[in-house]
Amino acid sequence: MWVSKPIYESLPYFYLLVGLVALGLSMYLNYWYMPTICFVVGFASLVAGLVVLLKRRDHRRTDRRVGQRQDY
Repeated sequence: MWVSKPIYESLPYFYLLVGLVALGLSMYLNYWYMPTICFVVGFASLVAGLVVLLKRRDHRRTDRRVGQRQDY
């Protein structure tokens, strides 16, 4: 599945936002297992967002270095 570049670039920030909202909800919800569910979803979303951001950053850095390398 292909998505447009603006959507693709904003996905890690969306994951981070969902994670923060879910963690915030886990503090205020008090019904059934909702605090635990929100905490797990929030933590997983934050980790996923950070992993995607760091992976993209590292990949872009190595791509830039490969383009600048000069073989003699």
